[in-house]
Amino acid sequence: MTNLAPSPSAVRSAFHEELGPGQRSALLSWVAFTGAFAGLRALTYSIRAGKGPFRNVSVGGEHLHHYMWGIALLSGVGAIAVRGEEAHRRHPAVAVSYGAGLALIVDEFALLLDLQDVYWARQGRISIDVGVGGIAAAGSYFAALPVLRRLRRERQHPAIPVQGPAPEAETGAGSPGVIRGASGA
Repeated sequence: MTNLAPSPSAVRSAFHEELGPGQRSALLSWVAFTGAFAGLRALTYSIRAGKGPFRNVSVGGEHLHHYMWGIALLSGVGAIAVRGEEAHRRHPAVAVSYGAGLALIVDEFALLLDLQDVYWARQGRISIDVGVGGIAAAGSYFAALPVLRRLRRERQHPAIPVQGPAPEAETGAGSPGVIRGASGA
């Protein structure tokens, strides 16, 4: 049986070779948003059902909504964007913090919009979950499309390993010692 999943090194190579720095940041942000939103939904449902070790966070009897943590994360990202050096602004942690912070805020958008705690109101809760989840998955997919296309090409036209270093003209970009299939893909 053939393993259809690409190796972690193939994904890493495609990520760095197919995407520019801005595209990598966008993909990391979308994936962080999607993961954080899905994790928040699971966490809040488990808290609501009283299952698992997690409970609401309160200070002085006041519930701390998770949009506050999102605002804090986005404030940190903003500070880095305004005052940070280019290497800091392009750091993967900044992109992940941006996506996760945005998910923390978007998850409680109804509360922010109405300034009432309508988080668990029946009207629209499921449709909001599905809608935001769908947007998150679509954004992640489209941001990852160059990487996914590369991985598909490599699966359809696997590299042929050679003994020793191959001449420059015959090797794939960034793949010394590997000759690509006849299509050059």
